[in-house]
Amino acid sequence: MNQTIKNKLAVLPAEPGCYLMKDRQGTIIYVGKAKVLKNRVRSYFTGSHDGKTARLVSEIEDFEYMVTMSELEALILELNLIKLHDPKYNILLKDDKTYPYLKITNERYPRLVTVRKIKKDKARYFGPYPNVYAANETKKLLDRIYPLRKCHPMPRQACLYYHMKQCLAPCVKEVDEGVYKEMIEDIAKFLNGGYEDVKKDLEAKMYEAAEKLEYERAKELRDLIAHIETIMQKQTIVSSDLSNRDIFGFAIEKGWMCVQVFFIRQGKLIERDVSVFPMYRDPEEEFITFIGRFYDSGQHLKPKEVLIPNQLDEKLLEKLLDISVTIPKRGKKKELVDMAMKNAEIAVHEKFQIMERQEERTVGACEELGDALQIAMPLRIEAFDNSHMHGADPVSAMVVFIDGKPAKKEYRKYKTREAAKHDDYGAMAEVIRRRYTRVLRDHLPLPDLIVIDGGKGQMEVARSVLQDELNLYIPIAGLAKDEKHNTSQLLYGEPPVPIQMKRTSDGFYLLQRIQDEVHRFAITFLRQQHQTHAIQSVLDEIDGIGPKRKQQLLQHFGSVKKIKLATIEELIAAGVPKKLSDNIYQYFNKKD
Repeated sequence: MNQTIKNKLAVLPAEPGCYLMKDRQGTIIYVGKAKVLKNRVRSYFTGSHDGKTARLVSEIEDFEYMVTMSELEALILELNLIKLHDPKYNILLKDDKTYPYLKITNERYPRLVTVRKIKKDKARYFGPYPNVYAANETKKLLDRIYPLRKCHPMPRQACLYYHMKQCLAPCVKEVDEGVYKEMIEDIAKFLNGGYEDVKKDLEAKMYEAAEKLEYERAKELRDLIAHIETIMQKQTIVSSDLSNRDIFGFAIEKGWMCVQVFFIRQGKLIERDVSVFPMYRDPEEEFITFIGRFYDSGQHLKPKEVLIPNQLDEKLLEKLLDISVTIPKRGKKKELVDMAMKNAEIAVHEKFQIMERQEERTVGACEELGDALQIAMPLRIEAFDNSHMHGADPVSAMVVFIDGKPAKKEYRKYKTREAAKHDDYGAMAEVIRRRYTRVLRDHLPLPDLIVIDGGKGQMEVARSVLQDELNLYIPIAGLAKDEKHNTSQLLYGEPPVPIQMKRTSDGFYLLQRIQDEVHRFAITFLRQQHQTHAIQSVLDEIDGIGPKRKQQLLQHFGSVKKIKLATIEELIAAGVPKKLSDNIYQYFNKKD
């Protein structure tokens, strides 16, 4: 614990509020809330912690705090700060899937569409649905029953949907808005569980059509009724009042929490959501923050009621969510919460071993690498490699690994401008200079370790640029390869010396992945450049011929040789304007 933290801990107030933990670069890495700031923040720096919290604490170099008037205000502020700063140690609500919803748009003539994101656009949303197939099938069914407009933007003439009697064509006809409003309310009623009334209405129309001997119409209505039964009655009824509810349960094991959410819509259990994440404070506080972020993420509609297990502050959640929050004591609701809790226990137990191993191979590998190099744990690693095609098209590439995992959005490609062909050292110096000049200018995060795919010479060039020109002192490691092009040696120090690491260790495996990834990225970029240059031809030298015209000529004649032999008349027949045809003909004949 440094002196700055000691001084701030001594004056922390005994008030509710939020705290923001920062690393050595001033980046906010964790945001939390507390009933009593003094007690909560001090708890991080006293006593022993498990691996997750210990790793968080090891990175904290400073912190800030904000005092609020109540715990509810602290919770709201925490959610806003997490959304603003996206700290890496906070719960990441980035699900593997997003749930489809049906949306009635807020327009003069609304449409029914399938969406995956809920927006504050005054539209009406219904769902979630178990999968996009269920949502689309429900939409198709409603499209056949209610002729809402389908086109966006509205066309200038009636489309096929109008002729299929699935649209009233407000694009070309004046449609009574009252008729539209009535259809919207019927659709909303249907999606809120009132499809039995629609089914009865269709049955009456079917019998009426049969009595009038309109058998085709009666058959169409019969198929529609069967479609409703197929789509809307697959799920098991778990509640007789048809209310929308979300059921939350959680379990903890070895510093990890698993949260299960059951979605009940129109009384039916339709889907569940599973999230597993590390904890850094009391389970109850983590769980309440999770629920707040769950609905604040924009992916989930608030239901009529939320059911949660005991030991939680339902009044606080009720004020935060502005909906009914209940801790059931008995009956069917209690059984549903118990089922969610049991599923959470099973899920966290099954997933923990896999997740623990993944953690060892990522952050654990960073820790092992830091120990081997005797530096702070390198959670951000930037790696560089050069490549060229026999001296042509020289390129360089940079990849970034954060917490032992590739951060592909931060990868960068470079075309070397100043370095001579075959000058690998010059290319490395140029790329390092360009990268870290940009980092300093734009205040981008500095890496904890730079990895050079090369030996002592490339390392020395990179160190010279960083220290002598940019006054940056960042640890630099080199990776040498054996005759089979496999990672064989880790070089580090001044002068560089081999660092011994077990080839079967997670740290060495991380280095192999970094070297393979930066090499793959550089080679891919090189091939792209070479392919681009390979398709360039003598046609590019002729005024008036751009990429589309060149493609047109090559498709028509098949080769540049045949274009050279073509007459003006043949060029015009290929769709080339006469003036340009003259230019092409004159160019090739003058060239010869």
